[in-house]
Amino acid sequence: MLFRSKNPQDKRKDLRKALKTNKLLRFPGAFSPLVSLLIEELAFDGVYISGAVLSNDLALPDIGLTTLTEVSSRGRKIARVTKLPAIIDIDTGFGETMNVVRTIQELEEFGLCGCHLEDQVNPKRCGHLDHKKLVDQDAMVKKIRAAERAKSDPDFLLIARTDARSIEGLDQAIERAKAYVDAGADMIFPEALQDEKEFEAFRKAIDVPLLANMTEFGKSKLLNYKELQDIGYNIVIYPVTTLRLAMKAVEDGLSHILEEGSQEGLLSQMQTRKRLYQILRYEDYNKFDEDVYNW
Repeated sequence: MLFRSKNPQDKRKDLRKALKTNKLLRFPGAFSPLVSLLIEELAFDGVYISGAVLSNDLALPDIGLTTLTEVSSRGRKIARVTKLPAIIDIDTGFGETMNVVRTIQELEEFGLCGCHLEDQVNPKRCGHLDHKKLVDQDAMVKKIRAAERAKSDPDFLLIARTDARSIEGLDQAIERAKAYVDAGADMIFPEALQDEKEFEAFRKAIDVPLLANMTEFGKSKLLNYKELQDIGYNIVIYPVTTLRLAMKAVEDGLSHILEEGSQEGLLSQMQTRKRLYQILRYEDYNKFDEDVYNW
């Protein structure tokens, strides 16, 4: 109740332990704290906070327009309500090397368990779109080194994302990933791989844990849990899935109201008040309030 069920340090330790089990951990995207609660209740392994989703929620495209303050503040709200570990997308780090240092410090203080930093030029583009541009490998290495040194909690998970596959090719993407590991990255996120063979190639080449992005309508084939588990990936994210589901339902519902003049025909498609209150633990708040007067 009132969110604090496990402190951030313990969440980070738990995530590190889970990564050592070689079980594929599932991290659905949460676009709100309420979705984060539902992810926990349904027994997923963690919560993912997408930079694209945070941008879209502000009615902005995913081209690096959000600020550290906006992203970290929203990330804190989403992460603090759950005992699950939450990792967040920080795009290119909100600036140059020193900006990345401040970003890591802010995220640690706000209770996040990890983040991923990408090697695109800012303003960046969605990882599954064309015409992306990369920073020089040495520049990204410097950012990763700075981020690693900025950590005060060694269990904070530093994930390096490379967008090189669609620009420089698979072999160069792997070479970049190796350099990022040498610079201090705890995990590698190879963006926009195309098929099982490419996911397998990264697994064979990289010794640290790997993150797979199963986003819809993108360049990557949507591999299922068993396929990714068998290849040997450690975390799979579904970054925009919940937002897409919600927006489709909202759009369909609003259209129905326009056409029918009432929402009555939609009641069977809605989450009930009772179910919402279960997720919010409404009765626990009532009981606490009542008990105050009995002390």
